[in-house]
Amino acid sequence: MFQELKPAILITIVFTLITGIAYPLAMTGVCQALFHKQANGSLIEQRGRVIGSEIIGQNFAKAEYFHPRPSAAGQNGYDATASGGSNLGPTNPALADRLTKDAAQFRKDNPDYNGPIPADAITASGSGLEPDISPANALAQAPRVAKARGLDGQRVRQMIAANIEGRDLGFLGEPRVNVLKLNLALDQSYPARH
Repeated sequence: MFQELKPAILITIVFTLITGIAYPLAMTGVCQALFHKQANGSLIEQRGRVIGSEIIGQNFAKAEYFHPRPSAAGQNGYDATASGGSNLGPTNPALADRLTKDAAQFRKDNPDYNGPIPADAITASGSGLEPDISPANALAQAPRVAKARGLDGQRVRQMIAANIEGRDLGFLGEPRVNVLKLNLALDQSYPARH
């Protein structure tokens, strides 16, 4: 009987070593060598302190900052350990109530904007941690940010235009604005009034 089990045990050991140890170590080495920043979370540092990640959304609530998409990740949103969408379907009354509430809050936060609310301003992403917003969402928030910072709206729109990232490889995805990078650029060029 051992003669019949011996090949199965050896194959399990060999494949465990290959797929469980050698392959992950090799991929980690390749990623660290070729994509060091991305492999370590695309962290953004300021004055030697990590303040966020380019690829994980975080909340900004003050009027002088651009706000990210709503988050369904965790109890209060933006919890990287609880990434995930709300899983509410389009006919679920809870989703309709949340969208109505978020639309009212968007109008309250951005009283100088009276156009149609960009969809990403009130809908959460699949992960709940989307770091980007659409250019339309950023432009809808521009009057509030300009007013809170005591700036001409044209300067804020120029900052948005300078921070628009195009489609990946020229055809994948949509143009977008990274909220953290835009807010950092604003703080650097036009510090908030206190």
